[in-house]
Amino acid sequence: MTHKPPKIVHIIIGLNVGGAELMLKRLVLNSQAKGEFKHEVVSLTDLGVIGADLKKAGIPVYTLNMKSVFSILQVYFSLNKLLMQLKPDVVQTWMYHADFIGGLAAKHVGVKNIIWGIRTTDVSQGASRLTVVLRNLCAKLSYQIPSKIICAAHAAKDLHEKIGYDAAKMVVIPNGFELDKLMATEDDRRLLRKELGFSDTDIVIGSVGRFNEVKNQKLFVEIAADLIKKNPHLKFMIVGRDNDESNQILMGWLQEYNLANSFRLLGQRSDIPKCLKVFDIFLLHSKTEGFPNVLGEAMAIGTIAVSTNVGDVSYLIEEKFIGTNKKEIEEIIVDIINNKIDIEKSKLRNKKIITNIYDMEKIVLNFESYYLGEH
Repeated sequence: MTHKPPKIVHIIIGLNVGGAELMLKRLVLNSQAKGEFKHEVVSLTDLGVIGADLKKAGIPVYTLNMKSVFSILQVYFSLNKLLMQLKPDVVQTWMYHADFIGGLAAKHVGVKNIIWGIRTTDVSQGASRLTVVLRNLCAKLSYQIPSKIICAAHAAKDLHEKIGYDAAKMVVIPNGFELDKLMATEDDRRLLRKELGFSDTDIVIGSVGRFNEVKNQKLFVEIAADLIKKNPHLKFMIVGRDNDESNQILMGWLQEYNLANSFRLLGQRSDIPKCLKVFDIFLLHSKTEGFPNVLGEAMAIGTIAVSTNVGDVSYLIEEKFIGTNKKEIEEIIVDIINNKIDIEKSKLRNKKIITNIYDMEKIVLNFESYYLGEH
C-alpha cells in the first residue's frame, strides 16, 4: 500500500506580490518538490501574480472572490464547503484575515492541526481599523483555535504576546531564502546601471518595497535631499509596486526637493537580485516590519545594507548599520561613502549569516516538523 502524503491547505487573503505571499510560494514549491507533503492554496480574494505562478507549477489554487468586509460571511461558508471537499490534514493560515476566517472554518470542519501565521509587528501604523479589530479578536481566539502560531519575527512574537495572544503556542520561524536564485553578476550590475543612465563611478543608494505609508518612502526622499547637498554625485533608486512616475505623491516629493533627476523609479520588477546588485548601499526605511525579506536578499547578494531599527533587523545586520532616526541613518551612509567602515568584512559576515541560518532548505524542514506535530 502506498503512503499518502499529508495534505496541507494554505489560506491567505490574496496572492499579489508581497513578503508573506512570496514566502508562501517558496515554502510550498520547495516542500512539494520533495514529495513528502501535498500542498494546496486558497486565496480569500483573487488569483494574483503569485497564484498564477503556483498554478503554473502544478499547485492547486482556489479563489473565493471576497470583495469587502460585507462578504466575509459568504466567504466563510464557501471556505467551509471547500475544506470539506479537500479534507486537509493541516490548515496553515497566513495573516489576520486568514487566521480569523480560515481558523474558524478549519475548526468547524474538524481539522485538528491548525497553524496560524503572524507576519506583521505594529499594525497600529498604516493599517485599517478592521485589521486592528481582527488582530484583537484573534488574540482571544488564539486559546481555542490554532495548535501553533508561527511568527515570522521575534519582534512580532513579543508584541503579540503582549496584546494577549496565547504565548504557549507561539514560535518563530523566520523567512528563508533560495540562495541559488539570489544571484546577480558584475555584468548584470554593469548592464542595468548603463540602462538606467548611471556611470561606473556613481554611488547608488536604493530601496525595494511597495509604495505604502509604513514602508516610508518619504523618509528616503528626505534623507536623499540632505545627503545630496554635500554629495551632489549621489544617485537614488526605488523599486517596488507603485513606485513609478505615475505616482503623483512620490513625484510631488521629488519635485519639492528638486530630486527628480537624481532618482530612478522602477516600479514592480521581477529581477530584484539584479536591482540589488546595482545598489552600492541598500536602505530599508520602514516605520515597522516583521522580518524584512528584502534586507536578507540584499545581504545574500552582497550589497551593504543600512536600516531603521524595526522588526528583526538587529538579528540580521550589525548595530553600526542600524539608525534610530533620520540623522543617525544619514551619518551611517556618510561613513560608508567616506570609507570609514570596513564594508567588505561586513558583506562577508552578512552572507555567512544568510547561508548558515536562513537557507530555505532549513526553514522548510522547520515548517514541516510542525505539520507532523513533532513539537
